[in-house]
Amino acid sequence: MKLTFFGAARAVTGSCHCVECGGKKILVDCGLQQGRDERDNQELDFNAGYIDAVVVTHAHIDHSGRIPLLVKQGFEGNIYCTRLTGQLLSIMLRDSAHIQESDAQWANQKGRRAGAEPVEPLYTVADAEAAIKHIVTCEYGTRLQIEDGVKVRFVDAGHLLGSASVEMWLTEGDETRKLVFSGDIGNRDQPIIRDPQYIKEADYVLTESTYGDRLHDMSEKPDYAGDLAAIIDETLGKGGNVIIPSFAVGRTQELLYFIREMKEQGLVKSLPSFQVVVDSPLAGEATRIFSGDLHGYLDEDAIAALKGGALFQFPGLTITESSEESRALNEDKTPRVIISASGMCDAGRIRHHLKHNLWRPECAVVFVGFQAEGSLGRRLLNGVTSVKLFGEEIAVRAKIVNFQGLSSHADRDGLLRWIESYNPHPKQVFVVHGDAEVTERYANTLRQRGLAAHAPNYEEVYDLLTNQMLSPGLPPEQKPAATPGASPAYQRLEEVGRKLMEVIAHNKGGTNKDLGKFADQLRALIEKWDR
Repeated sequence: MKLTFFGAARAVTGSCHCVECGGKKILVDCGLQQGRDERDNQELDFNAGYIDAVVVTHAHIDHSGRIPLLVKQGFEGNIYCTRLTGQLLSIMLRDSAHIQESDAQWANQKGRRAGAEPVEPLYTVADAEAAIKHIVTCEYGTRLQIEDGVKVRFVDAGHLLGSASVEMWLTEGDETRKLVFSGDIGNRDQPIIRDPQYIKEADYVLTESTYGDRLHDMSEKPDYAGDLAAIIDETLGKGGNVIIPSFAVGRTQELLYFIREMKEQGLVKSLPSFQVVVDSPLAGEATRIFSGDLHGYLDEDAIAALKGGALFQFPGLTITESSEESRALNEDKTPRVIISASGMCDAGRIRHHLKHNLWRPECAVVFVGFQAEGSLGRRLLNGVTSVKLFGEEIAVRAKIVNFQGLSSHADRDGLLRWIESYNPHPKQVFVVHGDAEVTERYANTLRQRGLAAHAPNYEEVYDLLTNQMLSPGLPPEQKPAATPGASPAYQRLEEVGRKLMEVIAHNKGGTNKDLGKFADQLRALIEKWDR
């Protein structure tokens, strides 16, 4: 009876954990790695054909995005999740596949001119369609036997519609152990989504730690609509666009809820009839799910309010689907709010909107969710002065806003409330799904409170019968410390130098012609600046 960590170990994204019991192997999540966490999405760290079942905590791509790859490489079992997670997966995996195909097509168009080898998409829409056929759904609170000796039950995690913590009972002979996988634990008092539900007992717990070392600013009762309206009012008043990178599922619906509120209350004075465009081919489908059968997933008063989708409809709202409609937005100079995916700016249409608006000082880019280390979103929040988009260097002159109040993740105190609901304490708490430094800090916080806890390494193996580590796994690559006393500009130069080494490594296996050209360009830079 073993547990192996194949993702989100000292990292925020790429959640993937493997449980072995009675000769069966079950994955909990199989997510896409993003930003700094990305090792190699093309390669799974195990034989897909040997996996017997997959359990999915929720539909976000960092928890589900490699499932089509798993099926493509030979997985034939069932994929278990809640009913609404199943509905969301059916659109999100197709959308992810479309992005993979589009990115590969763009890379090949560029590569052909340079004589590069063709790039294959990570997976195709056909692979996603095949994966969707493996989905088996159930409701919260149902204990389901998924393999001999393996039972699971989904508990509302309060993070996204259909999101769950997973209770799992493992039995070998006369021995039974209970594991809990937290999934992503939600913030309290969110619009639409219920508060997370607490679990009382487990032998072992895997807990996320995204905000394990910080608190949301809740010094006053949050006024989400009012605070967001102030940003929109200021920006539209200057004739600029408000660009909001947002995941099309969950966060976009919350934003529409607040914008509808601010329009009804007349909070935007500079342009009361302002236009709002949700530029996402899947946001419309997701909004229809949010307007469907939500019994068992939301409180009855929330279901009544959402009936018919009225909370997501208001004058001036447009949802675009075609790429032609998307491109037209950047040709129209009318100030507006544009909400587009992806939320971390590493893929999707948002990158086109950033290209057309980042350089404009009258515009604002508003981040409403967590930005992983290494993502374009995190770089913008960190204050970079320029970024490269579609091969073009773009100056960053727009106002960059971190709208921290609107978070679907519990902060440190919320995470502590969740883990301290267990009585007695678990035998071991595994701290995952956080930046490397954060997982260690949160694990230390738990140890100070009397819990046995540690942040597992990538590919660590743990024996659940004996409560012992079998293999320590691979420690994360250490990020070099900045030179003490160096100016911010010099520290930025050091960071760019480290990024250059990553780019050089990514080009291993390139054509001699390309590598020679790359080396010549670097040599010219060195000769210019070596003084």
